Amino acid sequence: MTQLRKKVLEELERRNYSQATANAYVAAIRRFAEYFRRSPDQLGSEHVRQYQLHLVQERKLEPKSVMVQMAALRFLYLKVLRRSYSRDDIPLPRVSRRRIPIVLSTDEVRRLIDAAPNLRYRTILMTLYDTGMRRAELCQLRPEHIDKERMTVRIPHGKGDKAREVPLSLQLLEQLRTYYRSLPRRNGWMFPSLASKRANDPITDKVVWHACHESTRRAGITKPVHPHTLRHSFATHMLDHGAELPVIQVLLGHEDPRDTMIYLHLSTRKLKAAPSPLEMFDVATQSGPEPAAS
Repeated sequence: MTQLRKKVLEELERRNYSQATANAYVAAIRRFAEYFRRSPDQLGSEHVRQYQLHLVQERKLEPKSVMVQMAALRFLYLKVLRRSYSRDDIPLPRVSRRRIPIVLSTDEVRRLIDAAPNLRYRTILMTLYDTGMRRAELCQLRPEHIDKERMTVRIPHGKGDKAREVPLSLQLLEQLRTYYRSLPRRNGWMFPSLASKRANDPITDKVVWHACHESTRRAGITKPVHPHTLRHSFATHMLDHGAELPVIQVLLGHEDPRDTMIYLHLSTRKLKAAPSPLEMFDVATQSGPEPAAS
């Protein structure tokens, strides 16, 4: 471990950043250093500007992805290296926060899970969909977080390090039992890493991404599916089946209720309940020949 990486990790821990944020920041700083092939402490704000343009113009990343990269570099230069930069020296792109997400139908979710190529991927997909948890939360899941007496799953370190509980279905409980009994080696994590170099660690979020990508391909689903798609589908289907927004907000761990209200745009129950303007008055349906081309 380099001295700079050690300082970054210590500063993240001192400020009580989540493990997911720490991983994202360290990875972003590493990519920045690799781009210039120099240590970040030898680079400055002009290099940050060049790198941000590279992300936008050449790699064509979404603003949200660029924002994570820039937030990591802000943390590095302002908090760790104590450079006297203003926040405008490392600007964050403007992000549209509440775009309507893509969701799967219940049939597409079934096809996705059935197409999983192995027991581990099937269990990952079922856990994501049945609990609505984030991929980082799934990676940090431990067996003791599964409460079979109360039929709940405890998520002790959600976004913002906030704990919450979500219901555990009997079907998911049986799936988790079957999967856990099949493990050739256990290391205290529900989903342990199978890499020999990471024998004591949980899976990385890359494994979760690959489970979604490979199962989507095998299922023949043309929609872009990523781990968060199952979270969106969980919330939308809950709303379709009568769950109220405040309940869904608690299950998702949303602090701002406006983040939960986006699912009103996706719920077929709510959409079907909206009256059709044409049905508010009688309009006769006409039939006859097509008009002649002019």
